[in-house]
Amino acid sequence: MNLTIENILLIGSFLLFISIVVGKTSYKFGVPTLILFLSIGMLAGSEGVGGILFNDPKIAQFIGVVSLNFILFSGGLDTNFNAVKPILKEGLVLSTLGVLLTAVTLGTFVWYITDFTIFESMLLGSIVSSTDAAAVFSILRSKNLALKENLRPTLELESGSNDPMAYVLTLAFLSLVINQDQDVFSIIFMFFQQMIVGGIAGFGFGKLSKLIINRITLDFEGLYPVLVIALMFITFSATNALGGNGFLAIYICSVYLGNQDLIHKSTILKMFDGMAWLMQIVLFLTLGLLVFPSQIVPYIGVGLLISVFLILVARPVSVFISTMFFKMRMRRRFYISWVGLRGAVPIVFATYPLLAGIEKANMIFNIVFFISVTSILIQGTTLSVFAKWLKVGLPEKIKSPSDDERYILDLPKSGMEEISIPENSYAVEKRIIDLHFPKSAFIVMIKRDGKFVRPGGSTIIEANDTLVFLLDNENSLEEVKTLLAKSGNE
Repeated sequence: MNLTIENILLIGSFLLFISIVVGKTSYKFGVPTLILFLSIGMLAGSEGVGGILFNDPKIAQFIGVVSLNFILFSGGLDTNFNAVKPILKEGLVLSTLGVLLTAVTLGTFVWYITDFTIFESMLLGSIVSSTDAAAVFSILRSKNLALKENLRPTLELESGSNDPMAYVLTLAFLSLVINQDQDVFSIIFMFFQQMIVGGIAGFGFGKLSKLIINRITLDFEGLYPVLVIALMFITFSATNALGGNGFLAIYICSVYLGNQDLIHKSTILKMFDGMAWLMQIVLFLTLGLLVFPSQIVPYIGVGLLISVFLILVARPVSVFISTMFFKMRMRRRFYISWVGLRGAVPIVFATYPLLAGIEKANMIFNIVFFISVTSILIQGTTLSVFAKWLKVGLPEKIKSPSDDERYILDLPKSGMEEISIPENSYAVEKRIIDLHFPKSAFIVMIKRDGKFVRPGGSTIIEANDTLVFLLDNENSLEEVKTLLAKSGNE
């Protein structure tokens, strides 16, 4: 079946519906939803029952890049910097040195067992060198795993921040495959340029985005998530135009925004969570449509060999060497090694050789696809089992809610207090977002001139208002009173 304007919406919406329904039932059987999305795409493809002909790597790559923007941005918004701060150095080393070691180790093995040149081997190693953010975020959160010793923040930080390193390595070795006479120093310069410019741009656009979101006045609450989407794509494309890494920039930008006070933050978080799931489904369906199962069969043997080496040797070696600089228990190192999930990102990166037209591009794509599938099937289905074996999981009864869960569930409910605003208060003529109340204090209502006002981040406090607070503890109450008791001249 050929995709046309007349049937693309019908087919797309039907596949999306099927993916959501099947994904819901998959939890009972412990099958990662991402595999089901891929399978549905393959069944709908030209060699499946759907017969949809889709063989355009360029469109697939475009969909992949757009999807990764949403997935990385959503993951960054959900990242609590206070939880990440203690393991920041570990996560950054894993996402840089760890990725490099994985690429080199696996590339050397591929060079040894195949007829690939050294640069082609390193290209394949680079493509699958990073853990996949979509796979890690979705599987950890769908399984609702509670892990000890800051393991979950470590894994999510690594998976969210290591794609830029793999992307740069992929471009570098692809360039060397195409132009083998190219100066290696130009590759090193490109690497530092991509990472440094990407990092600076991400932080800069994060600060600028916060200023725009909190200062611009929009008539409808639903426009604020749309504004953030625009800022996200501006950050990505502008950083790329400056010669930096756009994926790194949007991740840093989103982590910064996720830890700031933003107008309508709850609405923005919920929208991006939904969009991240939508993009994961669309991405895996697209990649499932793109692949031809009959072309994978000849590479199952070598693909399985490479996949096993990656899971059991290359990934553990890179993790153990990268974490040797830090004091860490062995069971923690082993579990980090096991959660080296590969998913959609390597498959998207594998479209770059296809578009470049190198000789072994098709072989690389099919091997990478096979590696991603086996990684999700083997590692994704055993995360809970390994957490129990290695004793790094927390019992469900002592699991504490995350900050995001706390924010969304509005848990500060232990006490209610009404506080009147005097005319000389610091808060008069200021927006709620600019007052920076403690997170454990939640304004549920404002009494004003005998009427009730629903509060929002952009609501301006007026003299003689009565603020109705839900509070978590006495310390929160004291902080609020101290803040509101300030004179307007202070």
